[in-house]
Amino acid sequence: MTVRAAGMVSLLACAMAAAPTFAAEPTRLGLDDMARLADVAQPDLSPDGAALLYTVSTVNTAEDLAQTDLWRVGYDGTGRVRLTRTAKHSESRPLWSPDGRSIAFLSDAPPPRKAKPGKGSGSDDDDEETSQVWSMPAKGGAARRLTNFPSGVDDYVWSPDGKRIAVIVRDAERPAGTAKPKNPPPIATTRYQFKEDGAGYLGARRTHLYVVDVANGKAEQVTSGQHDELLPAWSPDGKLIAYVTKRGNDPDRHLNFDIYVAEPRAGASERQLTTFTGSDLDPYWETRPAWSPDSSRIAYLRSGEDKWIYYTPWQLAVVDVATGRETIPAPIDRCFYKPRWSADGNSIYALVEQSLVTHLSRIDLATGQVSAMTNGNRFDYDLAVAHPQGGGDRIVVLGEGDLRPYRIAAVEPAPADGAGLRVLADHNEFLAQRRLAPAEDIHFRGADGTELEGLLVKPLDYQPGRRYPTIVRLHGGPVYQFSHEFMVDWQFYAANGYAVLAVNPRGSSGRGFDFAKAIYADWGNVDVQDVLAGVDHVVAMGVADPQRLGVGGWSYGAILTNAVIARDTRFKAAISGAGASNMYAMYGHDQYIREYELELGSPWSHREIYDRASFPFLHADRITTPTMFQCGQADLNVPCLGGEQMYQALRSRNVPTQLVVYPDQSHQLTVPSYLRDRMTRNLAWYDRYLKGTP
Repeated sequence: MTVRAAGMVSLLACAMAAAPTFAAEPTRLGLDDMARLADVAQPDLSPDGAALLYTVSTVNTAEDLAQTDLWRVGYDGTGRVRLTRTAKHSESRPLWSPDGRSIAFLSDAPPPRKAKPGKGSGSDDDDEETSQVWSMPAKGGAARRLTNFPSGVDDYVWSPDGKRIAVIVRDAERPAGTAKPKNPPPIATTRYQFKEDGAGYLGARRTHLYVVDVANGKAEQVTSGQHDELLPAWSPDGKLIAYVTKRGNDPDRHLNFDIYVAEPRAGASERQLTTFTGSDLDPYWETRPAWSPDSSRIAYLRSGEDKWIYYTPWQLAVVDVATGRETIPAPIDRCFYKPRWSADGNSIYALVEQSLVTHLSRIDLATGQVSAMTNGNRFDYDLAVAHPQGGGDRIVVLGEGDLRPYRIAAVEPAPADGAGLRVLADHNEFLAQRRLAPAEDIHFRGADGTELEGLLVKPLDYQPGRRYPTIVRLHGGPVYQFSHEFMVDWQFYAANGYAVLAVNPRGSSGRGFDFAKAIYADWGNVDVQDVLAGVDHVVAMGVADPQRLGVGGWSYGAILTNAVIARDTRFKAAISGAGASNMYAMYGHDQYIREYELELGSPWSHREIYDRASFPFLHADRITTPTMFQCGQADLNVPCLGGEQMYQALRSRNVPTQLVVYPDQSHQLTVPSYLRDRMTRNLAWYDRYLKGTP
C-alpha cells in the first residue's frame, strides 16, 4: 500500500528518463515495500459496460493510517484516473448511477464547514465524522453529500431511476437536538450477544432500512423493531427492496438469516421471502441479494442448519419472488460467493472455491453445470457484471495468484480455455522489480491415511540438497484454507532465507463438508496431527531443517499454534497472534456466544469438550517452545485475555515468552506502523531462535 506525492512521481519520471535502457536487476522484497503495496478492491462496471470504478487503499505514512480513494478506468484499459484525494479520510463502495452520469460512494470526510450555531441552539454533532453517502459527476469533480444521519450510513444502493437511494442506518445514540454528554453514559444491556468486534458493546440500537430522496435529502424509514436489516438490493423494476434480517423472539440466539422484501416507502409491509431454517445470506459471506434482470428471482447463498455454523459449504440458491419457491441449481460440496446474473437470466456468474484455488465460474440454471471461467493458481475475490444495450455481458474479476496482489481484469472469450483475462487495474507495478517466491502445491497423507494438501514456498536462492529453517503457517477460521493468494509475510520470510509451509489440515474449506467438520467440537486434535504430518513431509523432501522449525498463526491459527506446541516439542519458536486456549474464560468474554453453545455446548454441561478445547492452557506445563503472544487491545473477536493467559502461564514457568499488545486495534490490525512492527518482531523472533541471531 503506497501514497506517492506528485513531486516524487516527477522525480521518479526524470530518473527513469535519464537511466540506461537496460532493465534493473530485480531485488529482494524489503520491509519498506510493505508500505508501498496497494489494495485494489470493490469493482463496479458502468451500466453500459464502458468504464470501471474501483477503490485503491494505500498507506498514508505521515498520518500512519490506511487510506482509500476512488479510481476509474475505461473497459478498454485507457483513461485511468484517480477521482478522490482525501488524505486523511477514505471513500468506499463506489456505485454508478443507473444513467451512468454520476457515481455515489461512502466517505467519512466531514461536510463542508458551516458557521457554528448560536449557543444553546444545537449540539456539536455536525463536527463528528461519520460515514455518509456522497455523489459526484462520473468524470470527476466536486462531490456533494447526500445523507446526514447522526450515526452515519453502513450501506446503500441506488434506485433504478436514480432518484433515490436505500440506506442502512444504525439508530442514533441519543434523541435529535440532545447535546453530547461530557462523559459517556453507563453501558446497560440485556442482549444475549452483547459484544461485537468493531462495534463494541451491543445495546438496543439496531440497523434499519431507509429511503432517501437524492434531490432534497429527505429520508423515510421503511423498517423498525428489535432486529437488524442489512444488505439492501433494489429490484430492477423499482417496485421492491430486498434485504437480509434475523427475526424471532430473540434474533441473537440463532443464525437463521432470511431475505425479506418491502416496497420502498414508509409504512410498507414486509414479506418474508426465504423460509429455510438456516442462514440465508449471513453478512459474514460478503454477498448481497442479486436480482434477476426481470425482477422475478433473487440469487443468494444458503448455509446448512445452525448446528453446523460455518462448517457447511454455503450453496448458491435462487428464490422466486412471487411464489417463494427456493431451488439449489448446482448442489456441489463447495462454497459459492457473490452471484451475479447474466443478461438473459439463464445463468449466474459466481466465485466457486476449490482446493487451494477460487475461480470465477458460470452456473447454467437449466442443467446445473458449473464451468470455470478463470483457471490456474488463482484466488478470485470479487466480480462485477454489466449488461450493455444490445445484449450480452461484460465481466470483470478481482483476483490474482501467489506472486501478485489483487488486480482487476476484463474476462474475454479465448479459444483455448474458454476465457482470457485482460488487466485493467494493477497498482503494484513495482513488484516487477522484486524477486518473489512461488507457492508449490504439496500432497501427503496424514497419520491415519487421509489425503492432505498444502503449499510450500522455498527461500530465494534455494539450493536442492540444502536444508533451511522453516516456518509453518496455520490459517484462521477454522473453516478457511490457504490458497494461491499473495501473502506478503510469506514473501518476506522467503526473502530472508526461510522456507514457508502452509498446511490445510482437516477443518479447512475447499474440500467439502466432511473434511471441514472433522474438527467439529474437537479443536487441536486431528488438525494438529495433520500439521505435523505436513512438517514430516517437507523434512522428508530435504527442504526443512528438523532442528530449525518455527510455527505461527493468527486467530484460529493461533489457537492451533498453541495446540501444536502443547502436543509436540520439536518447534524452536512460535508466534501466537489473537489466539486463546482457555475456552472456559472466553465463554461470554468474546463475541461467539452462539457459536460456543451450538458447537461446544455450555461449560457447565460439557466439561469434557471444554477441557479438550482448553488443552494448551490446562497443560501449559508441556510447552517448552519460546513463544511470542500478540493481540489487539480492542479485539472482541478473540480478545487479549486469550494471549495474556498463555503468556502468563509460560512466564510463570520461565519459558521464553513475550506479550505484544497493539493499542486500540480490533481483530485485524490496520495501523501501518503496527503492521510493520509485527512483521519486524516476527522476523526477529524467528531469527533469534531458528538462526541464533541476537
